[in-house]
Amino acid sequence: MALSGLTAPGVPPQPKWLLFIKGAIVLLAAVILALAAYAASLYGDLSYYYSAGAPGYLLFVAIFSWIVYGAAIFLELKAHHFYYRIAMLVAYILTCIFWLSAWAWAASWASFVLAYYANDFYYPGLHTFGSVMAACAALGAVTWVLCIINLVFFIIGSVLNHDATAPSNVELGHGPKPAEGVQAQTPAYAQHQTAQPTPVQPQQI
Repeated sequence: MALSGLTAPGVPPQPKWLLFIKGAIVLLAAVILALAAYAASLYGDLSYYYSAGAPGYLLFVAIFSWIVYGAAIFLELKAHHFYYRIAMLVAYILTCIFWLSAWAWAASWASFVLAYYANDFYYPGLHTFGSVMAACAALGAVTWVLCIINLVFFIIGSVLNHDATAPSNVELGHGPKPAEGVQAQTPAYAQHQTAQPTPVQPQQI
């Protein structure tokens, strides 16, 4: 069954450039983490106008992405025997869901703040906050698309590789079993025969 490839152990065959996709996700998550931390730092002075929920959620998603894709890169390069496809599938799906909600939430806050407080000279931090959240929304949308691409190629590689990852029936510690009806041959060794003495005939006088 093709779906068995998603539960099989081992790294599925994937394009080499997919590692660069994972690296780009980790890099974008680091940039978003810095921007979200700066937006959250503005919460102390402007808490009356907005909530810090969106920046805090972005911080969580960025750190979660570091763990998931950093571990995926390490396992694919250094520890194939610890790679479990079903665990990575769940982690990839959760990451896609988290980034979708994160950049959508950031975009809603950015549009609200920039629309109503674009020319607020009394609280210039509001405009800064809106700009930072807009940047987080844009980068988060790009990260979400990269996560979708990684998930799609991961599923395709796993489904197409279901036969190659099927467990073998050979017992542990033994070589392949011989085919039925074929008996194992033992090497024949040359047998050395000892020469028998020739009887001596008595001489007649």
